[in-house]
Amino acid sequence: MTHRISGVGLVIFLALAAAGCGVYSANPGRVDESIKRVSVQYLENMTAEPNIEVALTDAIIYAIQIDNTLKVVDEVDADTIISGKVMLYNLKEVMATENLTVDEYQVQISVILDMAYRATGEKIFEKKRFNGTGNYNLDPETETSEETARNEAASEIVRDILAEVVDDW
Repeated sequence: MTHRISGVGLVIFLALAAAGCGVYSANPGRVDESIKRVSVQYLENMTAEPNIEVALTDAIIYAIQIDNTLKVVDEVDADTIISGKVMLYNLKEVMATENLTVDEYQVQISVILDMAYRATGEKIFEKKRFNGTGNYNLDPETETSEETARNEAASEIVRDILAEVVDDW
């Protein structure tokens, strides 16, 4: 089974990520008001899933831009830098039919991120793990796709990253 993110899938992915992040907007409650600009480095892909790092990085950037608390800029202009790795992309069997054929899977994605001040390298957070899951089934009556589950898992991760980056520090 091939696990590729298509152009249409990426658009859906970004739309879901933005919709999932809609509850966060221009939060003035940040602890360090001097931080206004962030650079998001492309994630390193430690999985066998092609292009997952590009899709997740783009979704993180898009969510931060939509939130509008921080401005996403090039590294040389940034106050802080976000970097990290996609550590896990897994399909887990969740449910089987009476004849023991799998009819539901769970997409599991895990990302580890660091956020540091560009000028000093001091870590705001380090090796912070963000996890997301999404289920899809193969039942012909209610069939969903791996792409839909992947988008659900990615949206969960992006929401949690945005909460950590914008709200919690």
